[in-house]
Amino acid sequence: MEQENFETVVDRAVQKRYAAAAAEKEPALCCPVTYDGKYLDVLPQELIDRDYGCGNPAEYVGEGETVLDLGSGGGKICYILSQVVGPEGQVFGVDRNDEMLALARRYQTQIADAIGWNNTHFLKGNIQDLGLDLEALDSFLNDHPVHSYPDWQRVDQWIEQQREASPMIESDSIDVVVSNCVLNLVNPKHREQLFSEISRVLRPGGRAIISDIVSDHPVPLHLQKDPHLWSGCISGAFMEGHFLEAFKRAGLHQVEILKRQDEAWAIVEGIEFRSLTVRAEKPTSASAYKSEENRQDITAKPRDTSLTVLPDGDCCGPDSDCC
Repeated sequence: MEQENFETVVDRAVQKRYAAAAAEKEPALCCPVTYDGKYLDVLPQELIDRDYGCGNPAEYVGEGETVLDLGSGGGKICYILSQVVGPEGQVFGVDRNDEMLALARRYQTQIADAIGWNNTHFLKGNIQDLGLDLEALDSFLNDHPVHSYPDWQRVDQWIEQQREASPMIESDSIDVVVSNCVLNLVNPKHREQLFSEISRVLRPGGRAIISDIVSDHPVPLHLQKDPHLWSGCISGAFMEGHFLEAFKRAGLHQVEILKRQDEAWAIVEGIEFRSLTVRAEKPTSASAYKSEENRQDITAKPRDTSLTVLPDGDCCGPDSDCC
């Protein structure tokens, strides 16, 4: 399979699988995660059932903070965060899947009425390109159809102007970026940009709290080329050391493993896949980062510290029934 065709097949597989998972629960996309029950009381059962993750980054967020959830899906984590940050905080969820966005938005008014404030915002975009609002792009294309190369040049110019003058998520605007088993779904070609975008939108002193699946060995090419395993968060798994180094390469520091699953939740062809929750900070200044860049600042037990970023992974085995 040619690389371009493979990427298209994988992208469509991810879109199709999560669109279906927005309508009907798919156990193989989730792992057992413990949430504080007081935050679940106001959530419709549909949102609880359609939650697919491998960690709980919300437990590391504080009152009054502005939070961005990458790959917000049906909105469960966002609605938990809404209660955690309180009326003075703000929560932004970004997802590109129309079905998931519709599910998340369906209950905004109901949940806001139940908790007493409305501080959630669900946006359509690619998490590796937080400058471009895809709904704004759809609207522009409706008004300016593309029929020729000059038409496309106009669209391309508009996109760059949007990123520059009116980005979906502004630079230095977020206290905490969270994500729950989504980074592994991003094409490896775009992962450097993904981590750069996390760094861009964080305020100086802000932090990323990311839960994802990592592997203890490289995922072989034949597994990477399996669309079902990729969309199930297996084939795209970062190696643990590569995942940790990706934060540092994006200019973040104080990289810390908050939680690491002791037992593998899945073993495929002898490769162990497990959940990892990582915290990384954006330096308050460039000089603060330079003073530490030669110091080993990753705590806990990374198994591999090489720099190559490989495809990432999810939270349950391809044939698992763990939820």
